[in-house]
Amino acid sequence: MNKLFYALSLLTLTLFGSCAQNKNDYVITIKTNYGDMTAVLYDETPKHKENFIKLAKEQYFDSMLFHRVIQGFMIQGGDPNSKKAKPGESLGTGGPGYTIDAEFNPKFFHEKGVLSAARMGDQTNPLKASSGSQFYIVQGTVASAEELKIDQMKLNMGFQQIMQNPANKPLIDSLNQLFLSGNVEAYKKKIYSLAPRIEKETGTKVTKEVSAEKIKAYTTVGGAGHLDGEYTIFGKVIKGLEVIDKIAAQPLGGERPLEDVRMFVTVEKMSKKKIIELYGYVYPELK
Repeated sequence: MNKLFYALSLLTLTLFGSCAQNKNDYVITIKTNYGDMTAVLYDETPKHKENFIKLAKEQYFDSMLFHRVIQGFMIQGGDPNSKKAKPGESLGTGGPGYTIDAEFNPKFFHEKGVLSAARMGDQTNPLKASSGSQFYIVQGTVASAEELKIDQMKLNMGFQQIMQNPANKPLIDSLNQLFLSGNVEAYKKKIYSLAPRIEKETGTKVTKEVSAEKIKAYTTVGGAGHLDGEYTIFGKVIKGLEVIDKIAAQPLGGERPLEDVRMFVTVEKMSKKKIIELYGYVYPELK
């Protein structure tokens, strides 16, 4: 009995010790003239977390612009060249002179509010290494469960194949009429409904499995699911989602807001318990 008690006590201490580790975390605040966004950065992406906190503590981000904004998609900043940029000046190539190795994690996806690292394209960056400082915050759009379960690239490839088949002319004519009517949603819905037919005629599987968690997020708060697995997600806004919408709604010159939207980033160390109490954020390990 004593040996059993000792073993159980040792196990309890071990479990308690592991829970007690990393009991503190950092809260990131991105201040803008449209309000503040509060975020946490993920322990599962340690290189990105450490780098962002380091730069923020050095006030590296302060006075930079959200230089690239696409409503219904994302807001992007982190280019040091934007600090003193003239109106209309092209931005997006600046950085600290290094990249960060990709840290993809399948449990993170591009729901509204996530912080994700910008990067160069695949042709020049096949390992998908992240920019040393440029990042974006997802706004995204709400999608249907049906839409989420479709592999867009395979759907497009299969759709092009059946469009080239003369026997499908009646279908093509009806789709053209629907497209010309200007009813974009009805057109998209019609394309998605063709998935079984495309699979049958081309032999290409265009549907995919999507987790219940993703479906819930993308059909409620929204996001940009087509980016999943392509860019490193390293954090999440836990307060101030409405600020994303305000910035995304600004008038643009190209993709840059006509009126400069500057950021000032601060870092505060805080206990995870306090973060949970203040912001209602639930850490992945506690779910």
